[in-house]
Amino acid sequence: MGLWISAEDQTRVSEAVAAAEAHTAGEIVTVVADSSDGYSDIVLAWSALVAFTALTAYALFPDFYLGLIEQVSGGWNHEWTRSEILGLAATGAMIKFVATWLLLQWLPLRFALIPGVVKTRRALARAVGLFKVGAERRTHGRTGILIYLSMREHRADIIADEAIASKVPAETWGDAMAAMLEHIKDGRCADGMIAAIGKVGVILAEHFPRADDDINELPDRLIEL
Repeated sequence: MGLWISAEDQTRVSEAVAAAEAHTAGEIVTVVADSSDGYSDIVLAWSALVAFTALTAYALFPDFYLGLIEQVSGGWNHEWTRSEILGLAATGAMIKFVATWLLLQWLPLRFALIPGVVKTRRALARAVGLFKVGAERRTHGRTGILIYLSMREHRADIIADEAIASKVPAETWGDAMAAMLEHIKDGRCADGMIAAIGKVGVILAEHFPRADDDINELPDRLIEL
């Protein structure tokens, strides 16, 4: 059983794909991903930003921070040398860096701090990559289509092969996307996929009816990553 889709739901989605493909030469591939990227670079960027901000604060208000250290140490007076001040600042920045990196290992916080535009770009890149591996050029007439969900990013994409894209404008998939997201927003991932599959199947059947000699080369199932 997957994180987002149960075994029973996988069966339901597979049956929906099979029913849709019975009337079209198109190949429908469905993917539910936990996330589209690990965003380790974003984690490092946030950690570096926090560390740099700490260094800047130490540089601008050295007396304040030295006073705090003296209070913690019991109020003993100490003449700080430049090397000691630099060492304290570097140590503080390092502690901030490591603490931020550790905090961002908690995935809800990590994904909350990732800019939306970055999520969108990487979800699309992952969808396109999976499409090229899983569906593109593997069907009669290059009529593969991928329905992709990336759950932690809250992103969805419908990617069509070149034969479909040449006949079906991209905005046509808007109804399928809307039907999918309506269910997913309520936590019904499988129902959303099934709704999208139904809409996509109708469009494919209209433009690419199934030929007698057409054989789908990919299994009718949902892939969860």
